[in-house]
Amino acid sequence: MAISLSHFPILPWLLLALICNSFAEAATVTYNFNITWVRANPDGALERPTIGINGQWPLPIMEATVGDRVIVNVDNQLGNQTTTLHFHGIFQNGTGTMDGPAGVTQCDIPIGNKLTYNFTVHQPGTYWYHSHNKGQYPDGLRAPFIIHDPEFPYKDKVDQEYVLSVSDWYHKEMRDLIPKFIYKGNPTGAEPVPQAALMNDTQNLTISVQPGKTYLFHMVNIGAFAGQYIWFEGHNMTIVEVDGVYTEQAEADMIYISAAQRCSFLVTTKNETTANYAIVASMDTSLFDVLPPELNYNSTGWLVYDKAKDLPTPAFKDELVEFDDFTLVPYDKTPLFAEPDQVISLDVIMDNLGDGKPYAFFNNITYVFPKVPTLYTVMSAGENAVNPLVYGEFTHSFVLAKDQVIEIVVNNLDSGKHPFHLHGHNFQAIVRSDEEAGVFDATNSSQTQYPAIPMRRDTLVLHPNGHMVMRFKADNPGVWLFHCHIEWHMEQGLIATMVEDPLEIQKVITIPDDHIAACKAGNKPYTGNAAANTVNYLDLSGENVAPKPLPAGFTARGIVALVFSCIAAILGMAVIVW
Repeated sequence: MAISLSHFPILPWLLLALICNSFAEAATVTYNFNITWVRANPDGALERPTIGINGQWPLPIMEATVGDRVIVNVDNQLGNQTTTLHFHGIFQNGTGTMDGPAGVTQCDIPIGNKLTYNFTVHQPGTYWYHSHNKGQYPDGLRAPFIIHDPEFPYKDKVDQEYVLSVSDWYHKEMRDLIPKFIYKGNPTGAEPVPQAALMNDTQNLTISVQPGKTYLFHMVNIGAFAGQYIWFEGHNMTIVEVDGVYTEQAEADMIYISAAQRCSFLVTTKNETTANYAIVASMDTSLFDVLPPELNYNSTGWLVYDKAKDLPTPAFKDELVEFDDFTLVPYDKTPLFAEPDQVISLDVIMDNLGDGKPYAFFNNITYVFPKVPTLYTVMSAGENAVNPLVYGEFTHSFVLAKDQVIEIVVNNLDSGKHPFHLHGHNFQAIVRSDEEAGVFDATNSSQTQYPAIPMRRDTLVLHPNGHMVMRFKADNPGVWLFHCHIEWHMEQGLIATMVEDPLEIQKVITIPDDHIAACKAGNKPYTGNAAANTVNYLDLSGENVAPKPLPAGFTARGIVALVFSCIAAILGMAVIVW
């Protein structure tokens, strides 16, 4: 069944807070998460180990109201893996230690250890939580996180709310898939194709509706790879929020949600109950190198007006044409930020290194985790914290000055789509080219006709061989990743690090004792530069590094040819010996 917020089991005092108006006093919302392995079979094809919470999967939807303090007590009882939690889209103003990426703002939580996340939510809207550790969340450690707002601008239109997640699903665990993906036998970097598409972590979902009502859907793509086209047969969607940013109402008959994106929309039901209507989520198969013939890349649910009537088969669509989210207008109408104080230009490259494995690069740098979490280097480096060298070459760190306007230009030198996410902020999307538009040229006036009121979100899709430009204000001291949210590309190293106002970080942030204890329990250093050097912060000898480049002249195609030549030679010798 669908997940209705009006029926979600929550404590009476929290329910009261959700019903009350803005005069309600902020609450403390506590979640105790015992993270363990469970068994699940959401697509009905294969039962597999899945990461659950408190012995259950699907995971609980997290909820709070603007102004609430959220406490999440994590107990890692997986037995064979470390873990962390990231609260995707939450800015963590003043609580940057709670952002969650292992090796960035904390050490991963060792097996059998506990750690507490403690932060206040100031942003209304649709978010999600997930592991941010070693490609782990596609094993099941992900679910929506809804922040309610008594001042929601469209509240008078809403009769009921639903949470709707879409995702891809793999039959094998990530610890088995990743070594076979980042592997010299896969030099082209072909990403594993999922085995199924899910809606609310199941298939054949039904959502009961009444005629003549308006429903607010909070939709989240909690998948690892596939973007999804979404449509409701016989109904339009009225978009009112993306990635926690309220928008002017925008009508759409189809939307596209990449991995990590969110969209809230209103659906008004018909005045009669003569039929039920399909909801379709269709995986973006242009992302897949191969399309297995047995793959059903659609998941289907239904708006059920009358349980006695049939659930219709969705009509075939000749083409998928989604609403252009670049045209959305934020409800607060924040104007275009001023000319940037700092411009960061990043070229997306997918290529091989000297070990023959496929990697992802920003400007020829593939991300490698430092020995000390980057935030902890900030906290221990003193005045050296303003020098990007202390964070190591392979964290690809940029130091941002307080309150400056930052512009990020991303040029896609790859033939695939990439949904890029910025931690700690949302950003104004001021340029997004069509496919095959080439690199951004700031001197070309046809590329610099920026919108007066740009749309904002925290995850934006970059088109194949195109470019995009984003702006944000450096008004949130912390260490924030900027990365592709296709989990395979994260694992390949498509990550940069924003170190924002590091000297202010040292003043406003304190690392909690249990976070330090996690480092100690895992035998990981928590002071020093990227190489864990505490004597000379500019001495990076011993830092974690990427493999050396390929010899000149080698390409992925050449590696494939070499591999097959070697196989042919071995077979030939075997025949001769035989």
